[in-house]
Amino acid sequence: MVASVLRLDQVLIPEDAPIRFGTDGWRGIIGAEFTFNRLLRAAKAAAAVLHQTYGKGTTPRIIVGYDRRFLAEQLAAAVAQLLASQGYEVWLSNCAAPTPAFSWAVKAEGAIGGLVMTASHNPGIYAGLKVKGAFGGSVPTTVTQAIEAQLAQGDPPPVGEAKTDYQAFDPWPSYCAALRTHVDPRPIREAIATGKLQVCADVMHGVAAGGLERLLEIPISEFRRDRDPLFGGGAPEPIGRYLATTQEQLRQQHSATPTVCLVFDGDADRLAVIDGEGVLYTAQEIIPILIDHLAQHSSYRGAVIKSISSSDLVARVAAHHGLAVIETPIGFKYIGDRMLAGETILLGGEESGGIGYGHHLPERDALLSALYLLQALVTSGFSVGEYYQQLQATTNFYSAYDRLDLTLTSSAQRQKLETMLAEHPFTQILDMPVSHWDTIDGYKFQLANGSWLLIRFSGTEPLLRLYCQGKTPEEVQRILEWANQWAVSVANNASSTPAGSSATAG
Repeated sequence: MVASVLRLDQVLIPEDAPIRFGTDGWRGIIGAEFTFNRLLRAAKAAAAVLHQTYGKGTTPRIIVGYDRRFLAEQLAAAVAQLLASQGYEVWLSNCAAPTPAFSWAVKAEGAIGGLVMTASHNPGIYAGLKVKGAFGGSVPTTVTQAIEAQLAQGDPPPVGEAKTDYQAFDPWPSYCAALRTHVDPRPIREAIATGKLQVCADVMHGVAAGGLERLLEIPISEFRRDRDPLFGGGAPEPIGRYLATTQEQLRQQHSATPTVCLVFDGDADRLAVIDGEGVLYTAQEIIPILIDHLAQHSSYRGAVIKSISSSDLVARVAAHHGLAVIETPIGFKYIGDRMLAGETILLGGEESGGIGYGHHLPERDALLSALYLLQALVTSGFSVGEYYQQLQATTNFYSAYDRLDLTLTSSAQRQKLETMLAEHPFTQILDMPVSHWDTIDGYKFQLANGSWLLIRFSGTEPLLRLYCQGKTPEEVQRILEWANQWAVSVANNASSTPAGSSATAG
């Protein structure tokens, strides 16, 4: 199922082919799906819909930003020039910066929205466009659907007299000042200065480079600080397959001082952590720590939002503190929608590393999460591993988790898998009966022993994602391998049911 080269149907894309928005914006392969002409069409339509949705009675100001990908600044400049010619007041960033920094700028500067040239965590062959609403977060599905409808109708009219220029601005100072209102950096600096904590970062060639230094106002050692649009041949996603070298370097540099390496994705809205032993901690471990810390040591309260792929420990820790739990489909826009619905929200988080806060923005923000995590470690005196183990003991909930991504080589493969899941959902996985399943997003099979398997298709890449939480790492790997064999057999027209399973409807 894995493709080593681009398929013809990925490359031979007509210029007038429909532009579709996924779970967070529009992404496409550079030079094929994503071209200057197609981007400008999408930007013009997006600006028109932002104006219709959020611009009544206000200056049609739009923030334009970009990441460190190939041609990112040139793409952003082209968008800025186009929108200025349509009568918008355009603020164009003078540097690459985190996506949440541009979301903050939209809200802080009273803009009707923002357009950010970024493909987030996708591989280097991708470029992308994220659309931000006036509230400072990703626009809801109704808005992206309106953008697609506008694209189908043709070019919208200008909103005012054409402008010949746009305003350049630096998004970093206002953004950093906003984050410092939530986390006082002084105790963290003191812990680092006195040798109680050693902090470094892996910015994965992305826009988080220099971010912690700006926030903490002290030098921070960084892995992969240089700009590399190919991301070392991988992807700027903070998951194990792309972090092995950093993990090994940390093991070799082992220090007696407790060490935490904060890992950021390409546009700095996702976070993971590696300790001094080279052990990786994902959002599945980080989110429970953040909930516990904020519930005990901040004035903020409210419900906790989790995506369906997030660890059940999130709900256990929330319940321990008397906090309600809301579950959503995968994609932070669903979490953002609930934050905007009028409920008081403490925190919203997803398995992939995106974490946001109801008291800040309806937007995931990896640098703010990094500050909160450092604050939690300094306040508690725990390492990340110690804190996580303490929460497991407190809630008497022990589990393991992993995710496996499979590349689909054709749309026919996806159709086969979707049909099989719909017509023959599993009633047994290996020797474990399925107690029930739901279809909030993909198919999530709950097993009688408390473990679960989630099968869903990515909204931004041609991938089938397999998620599993089990009692032990060994059980997780057995379930994932079983699901992998099932997916390969269905996609290749072989037997649709691996040995030791039942895939009949029940």
